[in-house]
Amino acid sequence: MQYQNNGLATKNEWCKSLDAVAAAPEHHRVIFENEHVRVLDSSVGPGEATPVHTHCWASVVYTLQTGDFIRFDAVDKTIVDTRITPINVETNTPKHFPPLRPHSVENVGDKEIRAITVELKDQRFKN
Repeated sequence: MQYQNNGLATKNEWCKSLDAVAAAPEHHRVIFENEHVRVLDSSVGPGEATPVHTHCWASVVYTLQTGDFIRFDAVDKTIVDTRITPINVETNTPKHFPPLRPHSVENVGDKEIRAITVELKDQRFKN
């Protein structure tokens, strides 16, 4: 699935149309939410790929299980392929991330990729 950004879409428009829970509900499940945070249980099984989505808030990600994956940008350009350029994703270690632009992830490994993500609603994309 591709998301064509014609240059007119703002980051806030991405947030409305491509929110991870709305755009990829089979991979992102809300397990807690209030006015300050949203907590997601995210998973991508072996051979699965997420639709294009975004994470509009900065977050703390606690990786439960990792494996090889390819991350694509909104127009299917490869951003990273861990089989070619390994990255160090430590399990059971929290890591802070800024808001993420539209992307998709394909699990090219043989085990589920799973993480708990705490999205910080006070740290949103700025237009």
